[in-house]
Amino acid sequence: MDKLEVLKRSDLFRELTDEHLKVVAEMCTVEVFEPGAIIHRQNTILDKIRVVEDGLVALVLELGPLSQRQLTAATNFETIGWSAVVPPHMATTTAKAIEKTKVLTFNGEDILNLCATNCRVGCTVYQGVARVVADRLCAAFMQCLGVTAQD
Repeated sequence: MDKLEVLKRSDLFRELTDEHLKVVAEMCTVEVFEPGAIIHRQNTILDKIRVVEDGLVALVLELGPLSQRQLTAATNFETIGWSAVVPPHMATTTAKAIEKTKVLTFNGEDILNLCATNCRVGCTVYQGVARVVADRLCAAFMQCLGVTAQD
């Protein structure tokens, strides 16, 4: 799929104009992760933010050395690694490819610099980041309610 089409449909960049999407598209590279690959680990500093083009990524909360819980999954057009653009840039979950996954990868610092170099794009992207974080928080709350209801 064309980068512009992926970005246009992504939860992070969907509010950008076509002109601004072209600017952002030049900032990314393509990566492919095989099933089982760890994309990033919880409690590590992130410098990459990614949009899933095709595939499935588990977002796992590591509660201890032997305890993990999958909070949610990210699939096509969804963002992983939002912490790369939100100080202190600490990953809140471990991201693990469930199936072969193709992503568009951005340097977090480049995204942060959009606020200074192109305020309109930077502001719109940060609104997208806020939307991603809010959606993940809502999903985590729903999961907690489901777990509590089953106990």
